[in-house]
Amino acid sequence: MNGRAAAPAAPRTAPRTAVRAPAKGAGEVRIIGGQWKRTRLPVLDKPGLRPTPDRVRETLFNWLGQDLTGWRCLDAFAGTGALGFEAASRGAASVLLVEGDAALAAQLETLRQRLQANAVRVQRGDGVAALRQCTPASMHLLLIDPPFGGELFAPALQAAAQAVAPDGFIYLEAPAAWTQEQLGPLGLVLHRHLKAGAVHAHLLHKA
Repeated sequence: MNGRAAAPAAPRTAPRTAVRAPAKGAGEVRIIGGQWKRTRLPVLDKPGLRPTPDRVRETLFNWLGQDLTGWRCLDAFAGTGALGFEAASRGAASVLLVEGDAALAAQLETLRQRLQANAVRVQRGDGVAALRQCTPASMHLLLIDPPFGGELFAPALQAAAQAVAPDGFIYLEAPAAWTQEQLGPLGLVLHRHLKAGAVHAHLLHKA
């Protein structure tokens, strides 16, 4: 990890009993690791809602080193909350879930209360605006997974590049690979990349 992420921590003690959320709408996804391992999160039937696949999330947190104790995180387009709750499950000190859809935001708050996820905060609003409001160089992990059909990738990355800490990471999920030629002007470097079906997963850091 070029010294940017902590080495994987030793296996934790037995996690707390998983809290299961009832499945609704289009199905469910599950938290992969940490204190809420195997907890299922409902996926509402919403146009454009595309939860990050389990395999991709598992790979992402392998890249990050599993233990996120003390990290400050922001999930800018939270959707089901799978990425943000995964970070909180693995010890993140604070996770802000930002979601513009009222029904999805309400579901996230219900899940937060059910899990007693005190490190998580749910905010209904615009993900790019939330990224721009971050204190510069303050965030350890910024999760960017906007609707694939929109034009939010560039403005979200521009804002995230200002918000990420020098030793922090930006996760980008997109329908096409972002090249170093595209990332360089933003002051970002591609650290890891994975293609899984129609999804391109990128882990970025400051140049």
